[in-house]
Parts: sequence; C-alpha cells; structure tokens
Amino acid sequence: MTARKLPRPFSFPWGGGQIVEEVFVESEHHVPTIQLLEYDDGSLSVRFCSYSDSGRFQRNPLMVSGDDMKALARAMKQTPRLRKLVGGLVQRS
Repeated sequence: MTARKLPRPFSFPWGGGQIVEEVFVESEHHVPTIQLLEYDDGSLSVRFCSYSDSGRFQRNPLMVSGDDMKALARAMKQTPRLRKLVGGLVQRS
C-alpha cells in the first residue's frame, strides 16, 4: 500500500475536517493506522483504525502486534504533531 494523499477530508455527524498526519504499517491481514484529525474549528483528535490490504477503511477493533507497534513508532518520527498527542498516552516515571 502506498501512502494516501494528505491532507484529505473526513466527516462525522458531529463535525468534519482534514486528516493532516497519518502513520500506518502493512501487516499480514490489514493495515493498522493512526491518524491526526484536525476539525474545521481547529480542534484535534487521534483516530486509531485500520484499512484492508486493498485500501478500504475497516470498521472493526484495531488489532496491532508488537512488531507492528514498533514499526508504527518508527513511522511517527515523520509526524511531529501526531507523535506529541499519542506520546501523552505513555506516563513517564
């Protein structure tokens, strides 16, 4: 799978905007993906999702192997805003 065009629009019943950063890794059965969503009002959200091998968005739980998590972490080096938001999930001691 090649990189998808960015930014690109998204729309939910509660609002829409642009996918402005994205990382993904091709795994055996799907393409785990983490996206930075920027709403039209400027607010940000992170979406954890997956795509099929043919590029179709999947509406199912995101399952990610340890190796794929490492690959996603490496890919995040290219997405500073997304990395900053997702980094907040990890509590530093």
